[in-house]
Amino acid sequence: MRPAVLLALLIAVPALAAPVPSRMQAADDDLAALLQGPQRSDANRARDQYRHPVETLRFFGLKPTMTVVEIWPSGGWYTEILAPYLRDRGHYIAAGSDPATTDGAKSVARFKAKLDADPGSYVKVTVTAFGKDRYDIAPAGSADMVLTFRNVHNWVEGGFAPAAFSAFYRALKPGGVLGVEEHRLPEGMPDAKQASSGYMKVSTVRHLAEAAGFRFVAASDVNANPRDTHDYPKGVWTLPPTYEEGDKDRARYAAIGESDRMTLKFVKP
Repeated sequence: MRPAVLLALLIAVPALAAPVPSRMQAADDDLAALLQGPQRSDANRARDQYRHPVETLRFFGLKPTMTVVEIWPSGGWYTEILAPYLRDRGHYIAAGSDPATTDGAKSVARFKAKLDADPGSYVKVTVTAFGKDRYDIAPAGSADMVLTFRNVHNWVEGGFAPAAFSAFYRALKPGGVLGVEEHRLPEGMPDAKQASSGYMKVSTVRHLAEAAGFRFVAASDVNANPRDTHDYPKGVWTLPPTYEEGDKDRARYAAIGESDRMTLKFVKP
């Protein structure tokens, strides 16, 4: 082919457009950028290697336009990610501890101080209360997603786990998602080790959710830890970041890392 003809053909063929990132990729990029944001403490950022927030929230199906309720955000580890991510197009609701209790009042005060210290990130956060006999976490049928991280053992031990899961069901829209991350006890270990050790069986959590009306969708091993032996003197709190035994065997527990965790996704039909 003559050079002039080849040049004409090249000019005539339109250039291929650069690939457009998918919406999922864009959302992941936004979350990943938030992990490095100034709203996050260094101590919380150090836990990313164990808690895999981007992968966990992607598994749950988080979108920036959602109304999301987080149950018991405690010190705000996930608040630092969820609140700014949802600030402009969605709505973040923090269902914190019951302020009518002594411990709950202290927790609520600490959480409020955190929000007040960074209004740019947290100005649109709604705070509600959750605890035994305090289940109005959000208006009925208003939430797209309810999330809870490492809390189910507390409700089982406190005797109000069924009521808690029923409250999550009421708050969600039809088709809404319940995302649960919890310390995982192997199914072959005694049931008696549940709750008081901080570990729960997947079968127990599934039973609680399904009894409340949820449909199980999927499980992820994104937060699994095969080094966890699940049999420590002071339960899961023996491991980091709590180190309940202080300096005793600290290096061994640090090498294990944070607990082995289930990550479960349910939907309200």
